Amino acid sequence: MNQIDKINAEILNLLQEDGRMTNARLSEHLAMSETPCWRRLKRLEESGIIEGYQANLNRRKLGLGVMAFVQLSCSQHDLASTEEFERIIATTPNILACHNTTGADDFLLIVVARDLDDYSAFVDSTLRRLPGVTGIRSNLSLKEMKSSNRLPVTIER
Repeated sequence: MNQIDKINAEILNLLQEDGRMTNARLSEHLAMSETPCWRRLKRLEESGIIEGYQANLNRRKLGLGVMAFVQLSCSQHDLASTEEFERIIATTPNILACHNTTGADDFLLIVVARDLDDYSAFVDSTLRRLPGVTGIRSNLSLKEMKSSNRLPVTIER
């Protein structure tokens, strides 16, 4: 793991608040000159701590009113089935996240859809056709109380 000192932690926190912050504004917030600030930023990017930059979109304003947490059980775990499963998951835009988990089910997915009819069609056309899937359990979000991609950044000692 790379060393996260106070300045790097502040850079990461500032960029999580505003990913479009310019190096000039970033260095101003940190009370340091632009060149050392830019070097630190580049090191954070090159080390992979900063993986990229993106806009955070409001799913409801884009017409995606349903969010489902889907638990999948699978019976096939051979290489070919796993590769096909991973390919479909990676290329399906309605699937926001997929985690291989412990417990009764094999995978936990976060899925978005326009409405319940759209979600039902997605289950039939995509999830039920995934290789090896033997069980699908869905939990629909009734109220989203918190949604964030911001990670807690702590200083290493």
